[in-house]
Amino acid sequence: MPQAVVFDLDYTLAVPRRDRATILEEATSVTDAPSLTREAYLAAHRRNLTTETREPIFADLLADSESNADPAAVATAYRETIADDLEALPGVEAMLADLRGEYRVGLLTNGPVRAQRHKLETLGWEDAFDAALVTGELEAGKPDPRAFEAITGELDVDPADAVYVGDEVEADIRGATEAGMRAIQVLLEDGPEPDSRAIAHVEQREIAATLPKLVATLE
Repeated sequence: MPQAVVFDLDYTLAVPRRDRATILEEATSVTDAPSLTREAYLAAHRRNLTTETREPIFADLLADSESNADPAAVATAYRETIADDLEALPGVEAMLADLRGEYRVGLLTNGPVRAQRHKLETLGWEDAFDAALVTGELEAGKPDPRAFEAITGELDVDPADAVYVGDEVEADIRGATEAGMRAIQVLLEDGPEPDSRAIAHVEQREIAATLPKLVATLE
């Protein structure tokens, strides 16, 4: 039986009420920055390591524009808009509390420290986990094995005794399995197909109802 269950955050336990493109448009609008596409944002995200904030991403995006918008201000507006728009998936708060009665429960989320910690504060989840790590605090982010080793270390469990639950194929499923953990894939309505490396798959909206029973069947 697993000793620990570790979760991704975004789109696994909580989701924004609106799509990210709309949120990005609002953040640029209130800071007088030029309109930015979601595709351009994601490309800049891949080019720039984020530790404390998303400021390097927006500095990159605004570098060739004639705008006087402050990258730090845009990053703050984007962070605050996302956090205010975030809501827990149905039943996950009770699920986390119940799981902690049987297992060590952790969180490992990719992203800058300020943004991801702000999300946890907004959701009221500062104490919802036995350990919660943001990759901006670490040497490396998912899918690097060092990120997964950091959370299993915090939980004081061997990776083979931990299950990782997440929605992203590369960051979560590949990353966890290559780090020696078993992985359960959360399936989004318009997301990736089920990945064969995952030991099981759960529908996003059904995670609270199905995951605890699923974990309990694992040996």
